[in-house]
Amino acid sequence: MLSTNHFDYIIIGNGLAGLQLALEFSNDTFFDDKQFALIDVSNKTKNDKTWCFWEKGKGKWDHIVFKSWSAAQFYSSNKTLNLDLNPYEYKMIRSSDFYQDAKARLSKKENFHFIIDKVTQVEEKELVHITTENNSYSANHVFDSRISDSFFNKEDNYTRINQHFKGWIIETKSDVFNPENFTMMDYRLKDGKQTTFTYVLPFSTKKALVEFTYFTEHIVDDKTYDTYLKQYLSNFLNIEKYDILEVETGNIPMTDFPFKSESSKHITKIGTAAGWAKGSTGYSFKHTEKKVSKIIENLKLNFRTTKDLNNKKYQFYDAIFLKVLKDENDKGEWIFEQFYSKNSVETMFKFLDEDSSFFEEFEQPGSIIQQSLFSLSFIKAFFKTLFF
Repeated sequence: MLSTNHFDYIIIGNGLAGLQLALEFSNDTFFDDKQFALIDVSNKTKNDKTWCFWEKGKGKWDHIVFKSWSAAQFYSSNKTLNLDLNPYEYKMIRSSDFYQDAKARLSKKENFHFIIDKVTQVEEKELVHITTENNSYSANHVFDSRISDSFFNKEDNYTRINQHFKGWIIETKSDVFNPENFTMMDYRLKDGKQTTFTYVLPFSTKKALVEFTYFTEHIVDDKTYDTYLKQYLSNFLNIEKYDILEVETGNIPMTDFPFKSESSKHITKIGTAAGWAKGSTGYSFKHTEKKVSKIIENLKLNFRTTKDLNNKKYQFYDAIFLKVLKDENDKGEWIFEQFYSKNSVETMFKFLDEDSSFFEEFEQPGSIIQQSLFSLSFIKAFFKTLFF
């Protein structure tokens, strides 16, 4: 039973961003005297997502990593690339394991309180007032993972690409998969002239997640994913008999929308609602880790929470890429073929992690921009983005 309805900080949404932020708060003694509430309509027990990321060596999430790989394959219509990920590993976390671990750790903290309820209104005055279906609360500062309605206003000039997908975790009767090697992207099965690919994460010789993904402005009906998943299993993996153990669906916005403008003095948008899923790829796990660390740092220095939270250079790169996908959606396969075939794994991952240098991007022989992304499509998109 709560003794108060006022908290120093309230986090709306117990997803990846909300729980990573709460854990970061809980691990810093600076905030030991602060009271936190986490509000979500769900108690977060189901495995509703799979998060993957690349990382060198041991990491802070290794205790809940479900599977990792050190080798990958990339398929286009023209090429098959075998990728040695060393010194990186590609790590997978099931959301149910993450939720369980985070809730268990936070439940040991007396200043963290879980509230199962639906937020219906957030109003910013001297304090932030939150109304739920069953109660009302106030906070000095709120971190809100709900996407603002303004994002769905399609009358602006920002690019919005949907990374939408459906995946099956299947189990076969015989040995089919190589559990030491995953498929990063397979472009051989297409839905017309659109950017579509299949993603395969093998857990054992008989079990894997197989996912069909679109990078498109529109979405498709559920049966369309099923059709392509069945085709891929039959035509490319030669699998006819299998059991579907779990189903995973999702839609990640890939966009150059200015999410930062949605935050205010006492309300900070987080997660997808703040653009933390990287615009050009949709990867979010490690980006979220960086963002929450920066928020904590800003709070301790009495800075605005969003100070230096986004890198304008990489936002510009992402905007160019998205503009190409919007104007010439069939170019996705070519873009990623160039990217994976003409760069080292370390160079690619540093670029996608937003840690690459200007020299690596432009000046060194075989640099990322010169070698793999310089084309007429990118030149046109560059000027459209520059003068937008």
